[in-house]
Amino acid sequence: GLHTHYGNIEALSGVDVEIGAGEIVTLIGANGAGKSTLLMTICGNPRPSRGRIVFEGRDITALATHEIVGLGIAQAPEGRRIFARMSVMENLQMGATTTKPEYFDEDLARVFSLFPILKERRSQRGGTLSGGEQQMLSIARALMSRPRLLLLDEPSLGLAPLVVKQIFRVVKEINERERVTVFLVEQNAFHALRLAHRAYVMVTGRISLSGSGRELLSNPEVRAAYLEGGA
Repeated sequence: GLHTHYGNIEALSGVDVEIGAGEIVTLIGANGAGKSTLLMTICGNPRPSRGRIVFEGRDITALATHEIVGLGIAQAPEGRRIFARMSVMENLQMGATTTKPEYFDEDLARVFSLFPILKERRSQRGGTLSGGEQQMLSIARALMSRPRLLLLDEPSLGLAPLVVKQIFRVVKEINERERVTVFLVEQNAFHALRLAHRAYVMVTGRISLSGSGRELLSNPEVRAAYLEGGA
């Protein structure tokens, strides 16, 4: 029942979404539908005007963002938002600030195995990386906090098709091998729905459809709007 406002504008209008442990759940929708607002609301900024957010049985609606991260929720935001003047290693260190120091070497080895190019670039400034490498760094930085729920906001945006395939392959591996639950917001509906266990469609701040990824891939409305050049 989540409602979120920007001033007098209601961006989310009674959103109901459930993400089960171990799932990949995808949210698709057009630009301006409210997808990013939902992820940001989960992370505590902006605050919902009505409704509740419950994580592992705990109401986290009123918690500060750093407390939410400490509970095991991390986000790789839209537009990557890495620290451009910091090195790759420093970005990863920032991601690890909520975890115990003794985990750092293990977690660093894990993200370098997922994204080997980051190991090669570890001394390079984030702002000098390619778009795909910056997206990898954004996801890796989030993983350094050891999340149980990973929020991914448009990870394929602006990337070459080969890089998109690599990103989605890593998301699948994170979910299957490490049992990280993933809530994926995407405009690339084809890749996202193929990857998802379940999916939702958002239209102007409301959930309009839900089902398994396979069901929505074959849904005529979804195909017309998101898979066949529709709007």
